[in-house]
Amino acid sequence: MRGRKTKKKEGGALRAQRASSNVFSNFEQTQIQEFKEAFTLMDQNRDGFIDKEDLKDTYASLGKTNVKDDELDAMLREASGPINFTMFLNLFGEKLNGTDAEETILNAFKMLDPDGKGKINKEYAAPIPRQVDQMFQFASIDAAGNLDYKALSYVITHGEEKEE
Repeated sequence: MRGRKTKKKEGGALRAQRASSNVFSNFEQTQIQEFKEAFTLMDQNRDGFIDKEDLKDTYASLGKTNVKDDELDAMLREASGPINFTMFLNLFGEKLNGTDAEETILNAFKMLDPDGKGKINKEYAAPIPRQVDQMFQFASIDAAGNLDYKALSYVITHGEEKEE
């Protein structure tokens, strides 16, 4: 039985490999691993595809239970076929194509740094929602309570550099 299944999918696998070779080259290995982790979290039923039920379950796990079916359908229609991991990467590749993720993040931080010092004081950012608290947990804060947002932007877009 295994042999038939392999033969049946062999041509499709070759096409998928050719089609996906470009999308994998658009990302660094650390980014691909992060996307794989996100994909695995979203693939709630672990069938290798993200479908409408997976999206509903993902939203529910985030506390949002009032997502309308037409919103979910619109998300799924963004893909040109079933959303396996390769399609998932393609979708992100299309969204990120032509943009510099690090520059986008830097611009967002600059909005909180009107003096252009390259740092944001934790007290200044305190009124911003919980996500900022989470960001400060994972970021380096100097003795004065400042976050180096340039370094954090690099880590977000490139992953932490491993010390050797």
